[in-house]
Amino acid sequence: MAGYIEDRWLKKRPDKQTGKRERTTLYGKGKRYRVKGIPGVQDRSFDTSVDAKHWLATAKTDTRRGEFVDPRDGDICLTDYIVDHWWPSRTDEPSTEGPMRSRIWNHVIPLLGELPLREIDASALRSFAAALLTRVEGSTAEVTWGHLSSILNSAVDDKRLLRNPIKEHRSVKPPRRTEKKARAWNRSVVDAVRRGLQDRYRFAVDLGLGLGLRQGEAFGLGEEDFDFEAGVVHVRRQLRWDTRGRPYFCLPKGGKTREVPLSPNLAARARHHFRRFPSTACTLPWRNPEPPANALEARQRKPITVRLVLTTSHGNRIYYRTWNDRSWKRALAVAGLITAVGEKVRRDGGRIRRVPVYSAQREDMFHVLRHTYASVQLEAGESVVSLSTWLGHSSPKITLDHYAHFMPGAGKRGLDAMDAWLERERQPILPEKSLPAGWTKKIIPNPQVRELIASGASMKVKYKETARGGLAVNIIEC
Repeated sequence: MAGYIEDRWLKKRPDKQTGKRERTTLYGKGKRYRVKGIPGVQDRSFDTSVDAKHWLATAKTDTRRGEFVDPRDGDICLTDYIVDHWWPSRTDEPSTEGPMRSRIWNHVIPLLGELPLREIDASALRSFAAALLTRVEGSTAEVTWGHLSSILNSAVDDKRLLRNPIKEHRSVKPPRRTEKKARAWNRSVVDAVRRGLQDRYRFAVDLGLGLGLRQGEAFGLGEEDFDFEAGVVHVRRQLRWDTRGRPYFCLPKGGKTREVPLSPNLAARARHHFRRFPSTACTLPWRNPEPPANALEARQRKPITVRLVLTTSHGNRIYYRTWNDRSWKRALAVAGLITAVGEKVRRDGGRIRRVPVYSAQREDMFHVLRHTYASVQLEAGESVVSLSTWLGHSSPKITLDHYAHFMPGAGKRGLDAMDAWLERERQPILPEKSLPAGWTKKIIPNPQVRELIASGASMKVKYKETARGGLAVNIIEC
């Protein structure tokens, strides 16, 4: 069988004259016993033969099962593993890559990066979770914890760890986000915010409210996506920006295109907007703004041209950060939802401008229009399955998780049914009261039945109530 233990201090064969094993040149240097000869397993030395025999037996068993992990491979620190092995093998979309890199380099590496992989135990993970919650909100901490778990899963697959410590230790609890119910605006708030925007941007409110679009989907919507005859809008792309500020088109979130019903009034507003602010052709790369390195990437990233319905006053595509700070938050302030928290000095050419700085909660950003769209649909009694399709959710369960509290009379049917059960106590039906007096007179249709009843005068009848409340009649004597 493969695998054996070598004594590094003494020669294998004894001397022919003395019968004793002679010392080697390594006598007294380093560890004495070395385990060798296991296919795919690096040699390892030990001080005692007992330790060597135990490790050899374990290594053989784990090798046959395909579960052997050399502990020395886990000596690499977490930072080196991420930078040299894990991150270079990722193939994420730019819109995912940027936020993921930010969380890992800003939180995971500073808090755990110096530890070797095999030393990331339950204590280290509990400390990491506690420190993480002092740096970021619960929602960001939950996502960051997921990134760490993905890294450790890869270390298991790379045979650097035997198990993922996050999944192994029961005392390790991942950080959880504080559950917040989606909030919708009423009509007066929507109208106030819409009036606070420039004329050319008011149609963005109509798209978010009337179609339930995400911000990137609204900014990437083209005039050709409106099918007025069929009464639908095709949501086929979104406008995104990478971490270096380069724009590109890609599929909507989750890689799912969809069709959303177009109401007549929204169609009228769309035609009016197209007449006042003609669409502008915009050509951008698909999926990734990086220059292609080969023919395959050139085909995958081939630029497409879209006649954008939302553009700046200079006819350019909209940069979401500038639009949020200078247009959306200003409209929120006009509507009285937020106030200025400071002032920023900006130089435009030779002029100096003082621009107010606003701080808005995430609940008041463009995504609230999507929540409002969902609330209007559910309050009108629309099917959750249909709404899930229009919103682009992967399943109706996600729609219910987010918007169940918008459904009118949620739980009312069950409450009414239970109230009816408890309205009054049901009285059992007694056998002697189950047959009203004179009932035989109502079922005498002909002389034959009358004769049969007369002949039954001499019969003795026993009545017995059944388990289900019925009445059993037994004739015991004739």
